[in-house]
Amino acid sequence: MINLSKTSNPVLTEKRFGRESIASSEAMTVNGTINKTALMLLLVVAAAMFTWNKFFGVTNPEAASSAVMPWVFAGGIGGFITALVTIFRPKSSGISAPIYAVFEGLLLGGLSAVFESMYSGIVVRAVALTLAVFAIMLFVYRSGIIKVNRKFMLGVVAATGGIALVYFVSFIAGMFGANLSFLHGSGTFSIGFSLVVVGVAALNLVLDFSFIDRASQSGAPKYMEWYGAFGLMVTLVWLYLEILRLLAKLAGRD
Repeated sequence: MINLSKTSNPVLTEKRFGRESIASSEAMTVNGTINKTALMLLLVVAAAMFTWNKFFGVTNPEAASSAVMPWVFAGGIGGFITALVTIFRPKSSGISAPIYAVFEGLLLGGLSAVFESMYSGIVVRAVALTLAVFAIMLFVYRSGIIKVNRKFMLGVVAATGGIALVYFVSFIAGMFGANLSFLHGSGTFSIGFSLVVVGVAALNLVLDFSFIDRASQSGAPKYMEWYGAFGLMVTLVWLYLEILRLLAKLAGRD
């Protein structure tokens, strides 16, 4: 039997959905969650276009970076804070989730512009690949090719936790001046690691789809559609950034 309290995405847990399903007169639906996810994507794109235009509206590369970095930092910090608010207060997700999308858009737009200035065309490829991976994983889930059972869930949880640990150790080591080119450079090991991370992020989408389905079936309240859309957006943002990093590493080998 699947233990539904476990998932590598800390946002989408059956424990959370079960707790929030108490005393609800209007239930969450999959279609409602899809609509909220689409709206959040539109907000991400709109905010990303703002910081993108900020960057490319300045001809001098150094000045462009200076112009966009405050917005990138604001997006990163604001996104982190609103994510915490959403996680610990799901009832506020109707407000906090759209705000999170705007902050993430500011972050992604600025970072994407910086990468685009270094490698022309990389952002279009990253967006296309992210959408393709999303579509493929949705098909894989809906067709039942991947069975979301206990072993699958535990495997994805372990892999995601391992990646988080590697990134944490890498961050701490970098603060002390350690050379981590083997992990962040364009070498074979680094590219292989990025491929693994992209694969794990893609598998997290399957878990997200499964938990949204189960939450809808369990009668979670209507506002949890925003919460489910938020959880899915967290995974999509991670997937896009990892694909962008992978493409940058591949371009760096040329």
